[in-house]
Amino acid sequence: MIRTNIISPYGPVYEGLATGVSLPGTEGAFEVKFNHASLMSMLDIGKIIVREKDGREQLFAVNGGFVEVHNNRVTVLAESAEKANEIDIERARLARETAEKELRQQKEDKAGQEKVLHAELALKRAINRIKLHELS
Repeated sequence: MIRTNIISPYGPVYEGLATGVSLPGTEGAFEVKFNHASLMSMLDIGKIIVREKDGREQLFAVNGGFVEVHNNRVTVLAESAEKANEIDIERARLARETAEKELRQQKEDKAGQEKVLHAELALKRAINRIKLHELS
């Protein structure tokens, strides 16, 4: 079994044992299984899937961060993370609408690349939360 901890700046999001953990690495998604080699990786916006020993899967929306894998322990330090079934869908939809408007405005104003990137990331986070809520 793999001891798994997902931690956000607001505290622990998940603690438990898993048979596998799928993670959204910045270079692509990957899965950690029992006796996985030690590693550290940056995380992208995406989903974490924790496969528990009873066969159930727990889904989490994550907005970047880091993961450390060592001695059958997975520790995720996330910028933000939340269980998919606890996502406030109305807030996520509002965030998507706001990000879409902001992105359109930044492109119309020919804003700098940094402002456009910021709006694109906000949109990606909102879409990720909506998709994961629908999967839960």
